[in-house]
Amino acid sequence: MIVWLNGTFGAGKTTTSKEVAALLPDARVFDSETVGFMLRHVLDSVPVKNFQEWPPWRGLVVETASQVLDFVGGVLVIPQSVLVELYWREIHAGLAKAGIPVRHFVLHTDPDTLAQRIESDAVETGARQWRLDHIPRYQDALPWLRREAEVIDTTRLSPTQVAQTIVASVPI
Repeated sequence: MIVWLNGTFGAGKTTTSKEVAALLPDARVFDSETVGFMLRHVLDSVPVKNFQEWPPWRGLVVETASQVLDFVGGVLVIPQSVLVELYWREIHAGLAKAGIPVRHFVLHTDPDTLAQRIESDAVETGARQWRLDHIPRYQDALPWLRREAEVIDTTRLSPTQVAQTIVASVPI
């Protein structure tokens, strides 16, 4: 099974993913961005604004998740923003074809709280403006995200509370 944590940058996906993995038996975090980082070395001659634009990223995320689950079983928790509906549908269809059930959650917060979280993030300060620039893209994606996922408002919840909410709704 995959527990996919979607949402924009600053919503709490990475922190929550660690909490979810700690609460679910045989769960581990799979940061699918590492697939994008690997592809940058191979596809540097094909410029994109976001590695998700490369079809091999989407296919390799599916294949990597499938291979990892075949090897170790359990649950993969994937904290990854996917704001392009076509990309999500491609990934979801690939996982379904591989027979992997997916629970898709969107971690959501109000725009003011989101901007405050991004501004106060001391870990990835170099990505601050890039993250702020993606808030409108997230807002534009919200209608389809609401159809495709369970939305959890993280505005007034700690990552632990969000993780507990997710785990309570995941069949084990």
